[in-house]
Amino acid sequence: MTEPLEYTPPDVWTWKPGNGGRFASINRPIAGATQEKELPVGRHPLQLYSLATPNGVKVTVMLEELLALGHAGAEYDAWLIRISDGDQFGSGFVGVNPNSKIPALLDRSGAQPVRVFESGAILVYLAEKFGAFLPKGGAARAECLSWLFWQMGSAPYLGGGFGHFYAYAPSKIEYAIDRFAMEVKRQLDVLDRRLAESEYLAGPEYTVADIAVWPWYGALVKGLLYGESGRFLQVQDYKNVLRWDETIAARVAVQRGQKVNRISGPPSDQLHERHDAGDFDTKTQDKVAAGH
Repeated sequence: MTEPLEYTPPDVWTWKPGNGGRFASINRPIAGATQEKELPVGRHPLQLYSLATPNGVKVTVMLEELLALGHAGAEYDAWLIRISDGDQFGSGFVGVNPNSKIPALLDRSGAQPVRVFESGAILVYLAEKFGAFLPKGGAARAECLSWLFWQMGSAPYLGGGFGHFYAYAPSKIEYAIDRFAMEVKRQLDVLDRRLAESEYLAGPEYTVADIAVWPWYGALVKGLLYGESGRFLQVQDYKNVLRWDETIAARVAVQRGQKVNRISGPPSDQLHERHDAGDFDTKTQDKVAAGH
Protein backbone atom coordinates (compact mmCIF):
# COMPACT_ATOMS: atom_id res chain seq x y z
CA MET A 1 0.00 0.00 0.00
CA THR A 2 1.17 3.53 -0.73
CA GLU A 3 1.59 5.74 2.31
CA PRO A 4 0.52 9.39 1.93
CA LEU A 5 2.93 12.19 2.60
CA GLU A 6 3.24 12.92 6.30
CA TYR A 7 0.54 15.30 7.45
CA THR A 8 0.97 17.99 10.06
CA PRO A 9 -2.41 19.21 11.37
CA PRO A 10 -2.86 22.99 11.23
CA ASP A 11 -3.62 24.95 14.37
CA VAL A 12 -7.27 25.27 13.27
CA TRP A 13 -9.05 22.69 11.13
CA THR A 14 -10.82 23.99 8.00
CA TRP A 15 -13.42 22.04 6.07
CA LYS A 16 -12.54 21.24 2.47
CA PRO A 17 -15.79 20.43 0.60
CA GLY A 18 -15.41 17.45 -1.68
CA ASN A 19 -12.72 15.82 0.44
CA GLY A 20 -13.64 12.47 1.89
CA GLY A 21 -13.95 9.81 -0.77
CA ARG A 22 -17.17 8.18 -1.92
CA PHE A 23 -19.43 10.01 0.55
CA ALA A 24 -17.86 13.45 0.27
CA SER A 25 -20.98 14.97 -1.31
CA ILE A 26 -23.17 14.22 1.72
CA ASN A 27 -20.69 14.82 4.53
CA ARG A 28 -20.37 18.21 6.18
CA PRO A 29 -19.38 19.55 9.62
CA ILE A 30 -22.74 21.09 10.48
CA ALA A 31 -26.20 19.73 11.23
CA GLY A 32 -29.67 20.82 10.18
CA ALA A 33 -31.80 20.80 7.05
CA THR A 34 -30.54 21.92 3.65
CA GLN A 35 -33.95 21.87 1.96
CA GLU A 36 -37.63 22.20 2.77
CA LYS A 37 -39.11 18.78 2.20
CA GLU A 38 -41.96 17.22 4.14
CA LEU A 39 -42.08 13.50 4.78
CA PRO A 40 -44.84 11.33 3.33
CA VAL A 41 -47.25 9.66 5.75
CA GLY A 42 -49.03 6.38 5.13
CA ARG A 43 -52.03 4.76 6.76
CA HIS A 44 -50.32 2.76 9.49
CA PRO A 45 -49.45 4.12 12.94
CA LEU A 46 -45.75 3.30 12.48
CA GLN A 47 -43.96 5.34 9.83
CA LEU A 48 -40.38 4.28 9.04
CA TYR A 49 -38.01 6.41 6.99
CA SER A 50 -34.99 4.37 6.07
CA LEU A 51 -32.64 2.58 3.68
CA ALA A 52 -31.50 -1.05 3.77
CA THR A 53 -28.06 -0.43 5.18
CA PRO A 54 -27.21 -2.68 8.14
CA ASN A 55 -28.68 -0.10 10.53
CA GLY A 56 -31.86 0.14 8.48
CA VAL A 57 -32.21 -3.64 8.21
CA LYS A 58 -32.23 -3.96 11.99
CA VAL A 59 -35.55 -2.12 12.21
CA THR A 60 -37.32 -3.72 9.26
CA VAL A 61 -36.33 -7.16 10.54
CA MET A 62 -37.67 -6.23 13.99
CA LEU A 63 -40.98 -5.06 12.54
CA GLU A 64 -41.36 -8.18 10.39
CA GLU A 65 -40.54 -10.38 13.40
CA LEU A 66 -43.21 -8.61 15.45
CA LEU A 67 -45.76 -9.12 12.69
CA ALA A 68 -44.77 -12.79 12.45
CA LEU A 69 -45.61 -13.11 16.16
CA GLY A 70 -49.08 -11.72 15.48
CA HIS A 71 -48.64 -8.14 16.68
CA ALA A 72 -50.99 -6.41 14.25
CA GLY A 73 -50.09 -3.03 15.73
CA ALA A 74 -46.62 -3.41 14.25
CA GLU A 75 -47.92 -2.87 10.71
CA TYR A 76 -45.88 -0.11 9.16
CA ASP A 77 -45.20 2.07 6.17
CA ALA A 78 -41.54 2.06 5.11
CA TRP A 79 -40.49 5.05 3.05
CA LEU A 80 -37.24 5.08 1.10
CA ILE A 81 -34.60 7.63 2.11
CA ARG A 82 -31.90 7.85 -0.55
CA ILE A 83 -28.95 9.07 1.45
CA SER A 84 -26.76 9.49 -1.64
CA ASP A 85 -29.31 12.07 -2.85
CA GLY A 86 -29.34 13.88 0.49
CA ASP A 87 -32.94 12.96 1.43
CA GLN A 88 -31.83 12.85 5.07
CA PHE A 89 -31.26 16.61 5.02
CA GLY A 90 -34.88 17.46 4.19
CA SER A 91 -36.66 19.49 6.86
CA GLY A 92 -39.20 16.74 7.53
CA PHE A 93 -36.56 14.09 8.09
CA VAL A 94 -34.47 16.36 10.30
CA GLY A 95 -37.61 16.93 12.35
CA VAL A 96 -37.75 13.20 13.09
CA ASN A 97 -34.01 12.69 13.39
CA PRO A 98 -31.92 15.81 14.07
CA ASN A 99 -28.82 13.69 13.45
CA SER A 100 -29.82 13.17 9.77
CA LYS A 101 -29.11 9.44 9.80
CA ILE A 102 -31.34 6.51 8.92
CA PRO A 103 -33.38 4.85 10.30
CA ALA A 104 -35.97 7.18 11.81
CA LEU A 105 -39.34 6.11 13.19
CA LEU A 106 -42.49 8.10 13.84
CA ASP A 107 -45.11 6.41 16.01
CA ARG A 108 -48.49 8.04 15.35
CA SER A 109 -50.55 5.59 17.41
CA GLY A 110 -51.07 7.98 20.34
CA ALA A 111 -52.52 11.43 20.82
CA GLN A 112 -49.15 12.97 19.92
CA PRO A 113 -46.61 11.50 17.47
CA VAL A 114 -43.50 10.04 19.07
CA ARG A 115 -40.22 10.26 17.21
CA VAL A 116 -37.52 7.66 17.77
CA PHE A 117 -34.08 7.78 16.20
CA GLU A 118 -30.90 5.69 16.49
CA SER A 119 -31.41 2.07 15.54
CA GLY A 120 -30.75 0.70 19.03
CA ALA A 121 -33.28 3.08 20.56
CA ILE A 122 -35.86 2.05 17.96
CA LEU A 123 -35.32 -1.64 18.73
CA VAL A 124 -35.76 -1.08 22.47
CA TYR A 125 -38.80 1.15 21.90
CA LEU A 126 -40.51 -1.47 19.75
CA ALA A 127 -39.53 -4.33 22.05
CA GLU A 128 -41.05 -2.54 25.03
CA LYS A 129 -44.11 -1.37 23.12
CA PHE A 130 -45.01 -4.91 22.04
CA GLY A 131 -43.40 -6.92 24.85
CA ALA A 132 -41.24 -9.05 22.61
CA PHE A 133 -37.58 -9.91 21.97
CA LEU A 134 -36.35 -8.21 25.15
CA PRO A 135 -36.32 -10.06 28.49
CA LYS A 136 -38.39 -8.29 31.10
CA GLY A 137 -35.83 -8.17 33.88
CA GLY A 138 -32.92 -9.68 35.73
CA ALA A 139 -29.74 -11.13 34.33
CA ALA A 140 -31.32 -12.03 30.97
CA ARG A 141 -32.33 -8.43 30.28
CA ALA A 142 -28.90 -7.15 31.36
CA GLU A 143 -27.17 -9.62 29.05
CA CYS A 144 -29.43 -8.67 26.14
CA LEU A 145 -28.90 -4.93 26.58
CA SER A 146 -25.17 -5.42 27.03
CA TRP A 147 -24.85 -7.09 23.64
CA LEU A 148 -27.19 -4.58 22.04
CA PHE A 149 -25.04 -1.69 23.23
CA TRP A 150 -21.88 -3.63 22.40
CA GLN A 151 -23.06 -3.50 18.80
CA MET A 152 -23.88 0.19 18.92
CA GLY A 153 -20.41 0.95 20.21
CA SER A 154 -18.53 -1.54 18.02
CA ALA A 155 -20.06 -1.09 14.57
CA PRO A 156 -18.57 2.39 14.00
CA TYR A 157 -15.13 0.73 14.07
CA LEU A 158 -16.35 -1.72 11.45
CA GLY A 159 -18.18 0.69 9.14
CA GLY A 160 -16.69 4.10 9.72
CA GLY A 161 -13.24 2.74 10.48
CA PHE A 162 -12.37 -0.45 8.63
CA GLY A 163 -15.01 -0.18 5.90
CA HIS A 164 -14.18 3.44 5.12
CA PHE A 165 -10.42 3.05 4.88
CA TYR A 166 -10.52 -0.38 3.21
CA ALA A 167 -13.21 0.33 0.61
CA TYR A 168 -14.12 4.00 0.34
CA ALA A 169 -11.23 6.31 1.22
CA PRO A 170 -9.65 8.09 -1.78
CA SER A 171 -6.25 6.58 -0.93
CA LYS A 172 -5.14 3.39 0.82
CA ILE A 173 -3.48 4.14 4.15
CA GLU A 174 -1.74 1.08 5.54
CA TYR A 175 -1.73 2.24 9.14
CA ALA A 176 -5.46 3.00 9.13
CA ILE A 177 -6.43 -0.28 7.45
CA ASP A 178 -4.20 -2.31 9.75
CA ARG A 179 -5.49 -0.53 12.84
CA PHE A 180 -9.15 -1.10 12.06
CA ALA A 181 -8.69 -4.61 10.60
CA MET A 182 -7.11 -5.63 13.91
CA GLU A 183 -10.08 -4.21 15.82
CA VAL A 184 -12.68 -5.87 13.56
CA LYS A 185 -10.98 -9.24 13.93
CA ARG A 186 -10.96 -8.73 17.71
CA GLN A 187 -14.69 -8.02 17.59
CA LEU A 188 -15.31 -11.16 15.53
CA ASP A 189 -13.35 -13.14 18.11
CA VAL A 190 -15.51 -11.64 20.88
CA LEU A 191 -18.63 -12.80 19.05
CA ASP A 192 -17.17 -16.20 18.18
CA ARG A 193 -16.25 -16.92 21.79
CA ARG A 194 -19.68 -15.88 23.03
CA LEU A 195 -21.48 -17.95 20.41
CA ALA A 196 -19.36 -20.98 21.27
CA GLU A 197 -21.12 -21.05 24.64
CA SER A 198 -24.56 -19.70 23.75
CA GLU A 199 -27.02 -20.34 20.93
CA TYR A 200 -27.84 -16.64 20.67
CA LEU A 201 -26.04 -13.61 22.01
CA ALA A 202 -28.18 -13.07 25.12
CA GLY A 203 -28.69 -16.78 25.84
CA PRO A 204 -30.96 -19.51 24.47
CA GLU A 205 -33.55 -17.05 23.10
CA TYR A 206 -33.42 -14.84 20.01
CA THR A 207 -33.57 -11.18 21.06
CA VAL A 208 -33.03 -7.61 19.92
CA ALA A 209 -29.31 -8.21 20.53
CA ASP A 210 -29.24 -10.68 17.63
CA ILE A 211 -31.43 -8.43 15.49
CA ALA A 212 -28.97 -5.56 16.04
CA VAL A 213 -25.72 -7.47 15.54
CA TRP A 214 -26.71 -9.75 12.66
CA PRO A 215 -27.06 -7.21 9.80
CA TRP A 216 -23.47 -6.06 10.39
CA TYR A 217 -21.53 -9.12 11.45
CA GLY A 218 -23.65 -11.73 9.72
CA ALA A 219 -23.08 -9.92 6.43
CA LEU A 220 -19.39 -9.59 7.24
CA VAL A 221 -18.79 -13.31 7.77
CA LYS A 222 -20.72 -14.04 4.57
CA GLY A 223 -18.29 -11.80 2.68
CA LEU A 224 -21.03 -9.34 1.75
CA LEU A 225 -19.47 -6.14 3.12
CA TYR A 226 -16.74 -4.00 1.57
CA GLY A 227 -15.73 -5.91 -1.54
CA GLU A 228 -13.04 -8.51 -0.87
CA SER A 229 -12.92 -7.81 2.86
CA GLY A 230 -14.12 -11.31 3.73
CA ARG A 231 -10.99 -12.86 2.28
CA PHE A 232 -8.82 -10.10 3.72
CA LEU A 233 -10.19 -10.72 7.23
CA GLN A 234 -10.37 -14.54 6.85
CA VAL A 235 -13.94 -14.56 8.08
CA GLN A 236 -14.29 -18.30 7.45
CA ASP A 237 -12.32 -18.87 10.66
CA TYR A 238 -15.20 -17.70 12.85
CA LYS A 239 -17.22 -20.92 12.81
CA ASN A 240 -19.59 -20.07 15.62
CA VAL A 241 -20.50 -16.73 14.08
CA LEU A 242 -21.15 -18.51 10.78
CA ARG A 243 -23.44 -21.01 12.52
CA TRP A 244 -25.36 -18.19 14.20
CA ASP A 245 -25.58 -16.24 10.94
CA GLU A 246 -27.09 -19.19 9.07
CA THR A 247 -29.65 -19.78 11.83
CA ILE A 248 -30.86 -16.19 11.72
CA ALA A 249 -30.73 -15.88 7.93
CA ALA A 250 -33.14 -18.84 7.66
CA ARG A 251 -35.90 -16.96 9.51
CA VAL A 252 -38.70 -15.87 7.16
CA ALA A 253 -39.14 -12.51 8.89
CA VAL A 254 -35.43 -11.80 8.47
CA GLN A 255 -35.61 -12.62 4.78
CA ARG A 256 -38.55 -10.24 4.40
CA GLY A 257 -37.01 -7.48 6.47
CA GLN A 258 -33.83 -7.49 4.38
CA LYS A 259 -35.78 -6.60 1.26
CA VAL A 260 -37.47 -3.47 2.60
CA ASN A 261 -36.00 -0.15 1.39
CA ARG A 262 -33.28 -2.05 -0.52
CA ILE A 263 -32.00 -0.42 -3.71
CA SER A 264 -29.16 -2.80 -4.60
CA GLY A 265 -28.77 -6.47 -5.43
CA PRO A 266 -31.17 -8.72 -7.34
CA PRO A 267 -34.41 -6.90 -8.29
CA SER A 268 -36.42 -9.66 -6.59
CA ASP A 269 -34.79 -8.65 -3.29
CA GLN A 270 -35.60 -4.95 -3.61
CA LEU A 271 -38.82 -3.63 -2.12
CA HIS A 272 -38.24 0.11 -2.30
CA GLU A 273 -41.30 0.97 -0.21
CA ARG A 274 -43.40 -1.27 1.98
CA HIS A 275 -46.99 -0.33 2.87
CA ASP A 276 -48.66 -3.72 3.11
CA ALA A 277 -47.60 -7.32 3.69
CA GLY A 278 -48.73 -8.15 0.15
CA ASP A 279 -46.11 -5.80 -1.29
CA PHE A 280 -43.51 -8.57 -1.00
CA ASP A 281 -45.48 -10.54 -3.59
CA THR A 282 -46.37 -7.71 -5.97
CA LYS A 283 -44.03 -4.72 -5.64
CA THR A 284 -40.45 -5.96 -5.59
CA GLN A 285 -38.46 -4.45 -8.43
CA ASP A 286 -38.61 -7.56 -10.62
CA LYS A 287 -42.43 -7.36 -10.48
CA VAL A 288 -42.42 -3.61 -11.08
CA ALA A 289 -40.16 -4.00 -14.12
CA ALA A 290 -42.47 -6.71 -15.49
CA GLY A 291 -45.47 -4.41 -15.12
CA HIS A 292 -47.22 -6.52 -12.47
